[in-house]
Parts: sequence; C-alpha cells; structure tokens
Amino acid sequence: MPKKATSGKSIRVTLVRSAIGYTKDQKATVKALGLRRMHQTVEHKDSPALRGMLNKIIHLIKVEE
Repeated sequence: MPKKATSGKSIRVTLVRSAIGYTKDQKATVKALGLRRMHQTVEHKDSPALRGMLNKIIHLIKVEE
C-alpha cells in the first residue's frame, strides 16, 4: 500500500482469504477489524493505527478507499 496522508476518510476492508493456517496475531488482527466471515466488508475511519493493522494482513484482505 502506498503511503498517503491520513484524513477523515473512511476505508472499506473486505476479507477475501481465510485466516486459517496463519499466526495468532494475524487472526487477532482480523478479529479486531470486525471481520468474522469471508467476503464480509466493514468500514473504518482512516488512521495510522488502522493502516498498520491493514499492512499486517494485506495478503488476506481487499482495501478500498
């Protein structure tokens, strides 16, 4: 993900791959984002903390700004 200035924008996150077989901290990140099942989409306010969480599990999700 390219670095961008964070603003009051919202980011849509969709879980496209299962967290089965990945580390506990990656599973915990998926859960902390509010993603419970495949192809579920949640919307979050953009922040540096959120960007860090997304970078941790970028291989499991699809991000739309």
